Amino acid sequence: MQKFRHYKGGLYELVCIATLESDLSEMIVYRAANGSIWTRPKDVFFELVDVDGQKVPRFAPVE
Repeated sequence: MQKFRHYKGGLYELVCIATLESDLSEMIVYRAANGSIWTRPKDVFFELVDVDGQKVPRFAPVE
């Protein structure tokens, strides 16, 4: 599974890409280090956020 680091520091694993039944939009399903499962729209997961005047990825891939 691919790992991502949240811009605030947390480490997450991408579990899968799912489809939201109501509008067929793509959702990212991901797991936190503590095992909790989360989901968010794909475009939000991969968007850039403003941190101290700089645009950074909300979730950046970890090698």
